[in-house]
Amino acid sequence: MNKTLLSVALLGCASTAYAADVNQAGNLPTVLVTATRTAITAEDALASVTIITRADIERLQPLSVSDLLTGLPGVSFANTGGYGQQTSLFLRGTNSAHTLVLIDGVRIGSVANGLAAFEQLPVEQIERIEIVRGPRSSLYGADAIGGVIQIFTRHGSRDGGVLPSFSVTGGSEKLWRGQLGVSGGDGDAWYNLSVGRQNTRGINSCKLGAAEALAGCFTDEPDHDGYRNQNLAFNGGYRWNNGAQISGNWLRSVGEVHFDGSYQNRSRTLQQTAGAALSLEPARAWKTTLSAGQNLDRYDNYENLEFVGYSYSRRNQASWQNDLSVAQNQLLTLGLDWQGEHVASDTGYLANRRNDTGGYAQYQGTFDRNEIALSARRDHNSQFGNHNTGAVAWGYHFADGLKLSASYGSAFHAPTFNDLYYPYGSGNPDLKPEKSRSAELGLSQQGGPWHWSLNAYQTHIDQLITLDTHYYPMNLSQARIRGVEGQLGVKLDGWQLQGYLTWLQPRNDDDGPNDGKVLPRRPERTARVDLDRRIGTFGVGTTVYVAGRSYDDVANTRRLGGYATTDLRASWHFEPAWQIEARLANVFDRDYETVYYFNQPGRAWYLTLRYSPATP
Repeated sequence: MNKTLLSVALLGCASTAYAADVNQAGNLPTVLVTATRTAITAEDALASVTIITRADIERLQPLSVSDLLTGLPGVSFANTGGYGQQTSLFLRGTNSAHTLVLIDGVRIGSVANGLAAFEQLPVEQIERIEIVRGPRSSLYGADAIGGVIQIFTRHGSRDGGVLPSFSVTGGSEKLWRGQLGVSGGDGDAWYNLSVGRQNTRGINSCKLGAAEALAGCFTDEPDHDGYRNQNLAFNGGYRWNNGAQISGNWLRSVGEVHFDGSYQNRSRTLQQTAGAALSLEPARAWKTTLSAGQNLDRYDNYENLEFVGYSYSRRNQASWQNDLSVAQNQLLTLGLDWQGEHVASDTGYLANRRNDTGGYAQYQGTFDRNEIALSARRDHNSQFGNHNTGAVAWGYHFADGLKLSASYGSAFHAPTFNDLYYPYGSGNPDLKPEKSRSAELGLSQQGGPWHWSLNAYQTHIDQLITLDTHYYPMNLSQARIRGVEGQLGVKLDGWQLQGYLTWLQPRNDDDGPNDGKVLPRRPERTARVDLDRRIGTFGVGTTVYVAGRSYDDVANTRRLGGYATTDLRASWHFEPAWQIEARLANVFDRDYETVYYFNQPGRAWYLTLRYSPATP
């Protein structure tokens, strides 16, 4: 194998711009930056990865990020009642707060509860998503136990010209969505500015008619729980001839969601990220990148028209990364990260600020057919002290494109402010940080029209934080997660097939009364098949998703049954820049739950008109 490690490591928008340019040029394989914080090809990643492109998004016609990602290897979601409602992701069976989520290199997620608000992220503003499964704390610090998901917002081209674009969608439950953007650039600069809005009257989020419903939803409100959102995004940058580059990004999403609740039934939400990066090449073998960012989350809560409280969190962050080409096909990365967290609420917390400083080192090398990656990191958390994490990975490339890989890594997660101090006496200030150890073995092959991968892994988590039957946070002494996941893809004679399979065994390994029970809201079996066909200017496709049973509580007394959904879609490019898209979701109107006694949408239709001119 002839491989060249790219001696660039760009954070934030800098990473986005580089990866996008390589793909558009078509002279290199797909590039990703999330797995190693440096630009590598997907073929050389020593981790289980999935890449979603803008072309995939327009082909699959998702209404939300959870629509797009559900059923990918190791990925499942729990949703409390439809579009715009609280949505939690479980990656490889770990907790929702165990997945680090980035937008253009900026860490997101509420400082209060540790969750990224996937339901508030407008899918029309997304250019690309990179999913890296497995522990990454040795590179990113806290939270990356299950993996890292990085979302790149839409960007402009550097091929010249100004390109306007828009789309408008209408559908069931009085849904409509619109997006308007303009992008462009030249050989040195690029930019994209996009604005969007969406509304739906929604469905009744909570099931009624049984006493258990009140235990899950706390009220009886047989109405439509609507959602609306307005969003604005900017992404741009400039690159000089000497290799220096500056870039910036900003995404603001403002929403309002109605739900069923005894003390509050409406929230106004704000999700905002902003970031900037400057990269320089002081020497031929040295690239240095400085980046800074901020993430804001705010929830203003109401009972009908009466204001009843708020929750606000802010995370400031900064990084300094240095990439050194120490020899041919050998790259050394050294970096420092800092983040400061602040949370505020109408009821107050016993503590509301903390910060974390981390230093890390990574070595990547290729020797003939062997590839290795070593990384180590030390974090100092002002509340929980020092944490050391590390990872080692090895891969062997056979002559026919077959690759064997093995890895081991550790990770940690600090309890959130809500875990520790949530108002009304629900918190547990005695909680301990969670620590994990993961081992993985993988086999994959890329080349020609086919690509496939198979990965088996085991993760042990000490002091796993979960909720007891009274919703009180507690530490389990240990949890054990075993899993096998597979991906298969082929493009042949106008057909495109993608298949994904996950077998999961997320178990409570504590010696207490729930020893051996399944961890809540994680289906043990999932499968998804996407099948698409192009016939001239027409496209047709279907997605079938199957999920096995799961449980809603740590004691496994509330069972969530397995289910299957089928989506149909079609598109027509009636002009080179114009396309009509149609989607029929949940064709057979299946009734299912991902959270106990919360409804999910039934059969629904959506129709989209899209204008998207090609780069001149």
